[in-house]
Amino acid sequence: MKSWNNRAARTVRGAALVLLGSTMLAGCFDGGSSSSGASQPELDTNLFPADGKLEATIRRTEGGVPHIKADNLKSAAFGHGYAQAQDNVCLLAEAIVKARSERAKYFGPGPDDINIINDFSFKAQKILSGAEAEFSTLSAESRALIEGFTAGYNKFVAETDAGDLPSECRDQPWVTPITPVDLFAHYRIVGQYASGALFATGAVFLAVPPEESPAPTIVASNSTGLDAQLPRRVVASAEVNAGQQGDFQDMGLASNAWGIGKDMSASGKGALLANPHFPYTGHRRLYQVQMTVPGYINAMGAGLLGTAIPLINFNEHLGWSHTVTTSRRFTLYELTLKPGDSLVYIKDGEEKPITSETFEVEVANGTPTPTKLERTFYYSEYGPMLSANAVTGGGLPKWGENGTAYTYRDANASTTRLLDTWLQMSRAKSLDEFQQVFRDCGTTFWTNSTYADDQGNAFYIDSSSVPNLSKQALAVIAYKRRASPSYDQLFNSGLTLLDGNSSRDDWVEGDCDGLVPYEDKPKLLRTDWVQNSNDSYWSTNPDEFLTGFSPLFGPEESPLGPRTRLGIAMLQNSLSTGPVSPTAPEPAGQDGKFDAVDLINVIYNNRAWFADEFLGELRSRCTLIGSTPVNLPGGGSRSVDSACDVLQSWDGLYNVDSVGAHVFRVFIANYRNSFDSDLTVAFDPGDPVGTPSTPSAGNAGTANDVMLQALAIGLESLDQVGIAYNATLGSVQHYQPSGGALPGLAGGTLSGGMPTDLGPSFPWHGGDGSVDGAFNAIGVVTDTFAEDTRFPRVAPDTIDNTAGLSEVPGEGWKMARGTSWHFGLEYTDNGPEAYGLVSYSQSSDSRSPFFNDQSLRYSEKNFRQIWFSEEDIEANLLAQGELTITGD
Repeated sequence: MKSWNNRAARTVRGAALVLLGSTMLAGCFDGGSSSSGASQPELDTNLFPADGKLEATIRRTEGGVPHIKADNLKSAAFGHGYAQAQDNVCLLAEAIVKARSERAKYFGPGPDDINIINDFSFKAQKILSGAEAEFSTLSAESRALIEGFTAGYNKFVAETDAGDLPSECRDQPWVTPITPVDLFAHYRIVGQYASGALFATGAVFLAVPPEESPAPTIVASNSTGLDAQLPRRVVASAEVNAGQQGDFQDMGLASNAWGIGKDMSASGKGALLANPHFPYTGHRRLYQVQMTVPGYINAMGAGLLGTAIPLINFNEHLGWSHTVTTSRRFTLYELTLKPGDSLVYIKDGEEKPITSETFEVEVANGTPTPTKLERTFYYSEYGPMLSANAVTGGGLPKWGENGTAYTYRDANASTTRLLDTWLQMSRAKSLDEFQQVFRDCGTTFWTNSTYADDQGNAFYIDSSSVPNLSKQALAVIAYKRRASPSYDQLFNSGLTLLDGNSSRDDWVEGDCDGLVPYEDKPKLLRTDWVQNSNDSYWSTNPDEFLTGFSPLFGPEESPLGPRTRLGIAMLQNSLSTGPVSPTAPEPAGQDGKFDAVDLINVIYNNRAWFADEFLGELRSRCTLIGSTPVNLPGGGSRSVDSACDVLQSWDGLYNVDSVGAHVFRVFIANYRNSFDSDLTVAFDPGDPVGTPSTPSAGNAGTANDVMLQALAIGLESLDQVGIAYNATLGSVQHYQPSGGALPGLAGGTLSGGMPTDLGPSFPWHGGDGSVDGAFNAIGVVTDTFAEDTRFPRVAPDTIDNTAGLSEVPGEGWKMARGTSWHFGLEYTDNGPEAYGLVSYSQSSDSRSPFFNDQSLRYSEKNFRQIWFSEEDIEANLLAQGELTITGD
């Protein structure tokens, strides 16, 4: 195995890599002369090496964090790509297979033929071909980052024997050098996580005119019976997959972010809480890195795997975090078809063609000869056609029914701004420069940005890509929502249906190519605080509600989620430990002002909104019922007194040593189903934190008490798997890394090899953000594959209404998402001071010293200082922790 620490403190001079297509793509920056003799632009040596030679120094500090230093941006990205490959080469390689629509080629059809469906859908969405078409339009900065990162990744792959790779990709033909276009294609998938990717599981695949079948055609085969059944089977799988999304604004991601201004910080400058809640597996893992080009950029942060620059960052002057927005990143269009012609639609009285393109996908079948499938896909002027009936479960008609067809336009179909946005944010030195990124149409695709700086500013903006609709189009949406319950239901599920027969509903192009410009985005600047925990911009700070924005940004005057309610409560009451948790630390320490340590301890205090709101009432009802049995709604009865005894002494927190947290969890997991019917104080926009509230007093403390019945049902689940009521949370809630198996047919089955637990499990603090209402949100994942990948993982089968309790006796809750890269930051007279961790650690290679070292630290609440200054980095280098790499 070749890793960072057995090649440290020396310069590696490998053979020059031949990057397919990179010479042509980078031609105007290589310093050469054109064949026409025309003068070339002067080379920007902040971006590219003057001599064409890449060189970067990688210094590792505690946790394996790489601090990349280079003389130019391309070389810094070169070092970053190399370091990421050292730690996560299999995940990066699989991401490129996905972006190239080659999963079926290497891994076979996949369970429920998902690889075939994804591969065809990504081709139809022009993931790779779009990257090829757009690459030449990228800025010099973006090209420097992409080409540099690609070269670093390729250098590691070239130097590492295929047999020395981690077991998930060892000796596999799909771990190969990549091109800059391949990496850019991966960014197109990342950009569309909240839009096109939602339709890549079947909705795009099933979209065919009425005279055609969506079944692909076999154009090459090994003549097995399996092949003959494949086309029909793929269609059946796509029909099932397409209807499973339900909520098209739910990405399965969450986060907390606070920007603290000078009025509320200990230093009188700005401070920041960054707490993304992301998967612990797959491509959405966040990777911490510092990138430094002296005089040009010096940024510390973490980005999704494969991104050439970190995304949740700070520099000498300012920092920010991101939270997933309530905004919409696409719109549907209902097309009015020309009578008798399902491939022509009418818009503004004119005929418009529905065009087509045919694609081919290879499918591994266990023989030397792959199956080749072919399919034709269709497009309107807006984008790919869509099987709306499949998406809505029949709520909208099939193509051709009622003379209509459906298509969509994706605000993030292009990702040319991705790296430019985060690079310019990372280079900004002031609030005005940061805001200018968005004035210049920068976008963070599907997130809000929450900001603080050394001048004491706290700033929030919904910086996502939102379609810019005219006032007339928005008025029609509002009318349809009032007039049609079915349209309103569709809108509330995240689907914005517009009329394709009129240019009235076209996006207003403006300067930002159809996206809402800076001046019309929700934003707030304050000197006390701003916050977001995935609820609407409306409640960024209740002292200054934000109203009057496009409904495509999200609702106004709407109920808040429990994390938002708890977060605002802690900000408004910074010296309060909460109503039921006397052992919890005050959010801001004894002075009521926040510093960096206070902010990370806000995450680690492990308070939960529903415990604050309902534990006192539940205890009172426990006292009233005593040992009298409680009636179970499904029949029978049982006592709850032993569990009530535990709840009476529970500290109200979700720490690993808390006794009773899991009992409250199974109670609230059931009681939350009765909120609408049992809570007596309705939501009040004037009191969004305090309402809704107040359980009904009817039957309180009796055998038919709704709260006690919810507790009784939850206890049945604990009894089913033999979990003691007086267990500590850490004994029943764990993080257990798993994997180690090859994907797909390479592993011997359609699903891949047999995954195993990798290393020890760790007691895990925190609670489910939705069910427990925990600010430090974590959760169980039941998918048998690592997020966004085809790598098998050990996943639990769970009991309903328990927040993911495993059906296996004694196994408890196996956490696999939530608090990930997280930190508290404060600007001081000595510069930025920050503390944090990457909870699941830097590396996905189980042999690495950085595979689970930070997981142990998270388990023990042993956060580390995040080294930023040159002096601190040099003083805290790991043994043999410096490596200089070179390349062409």
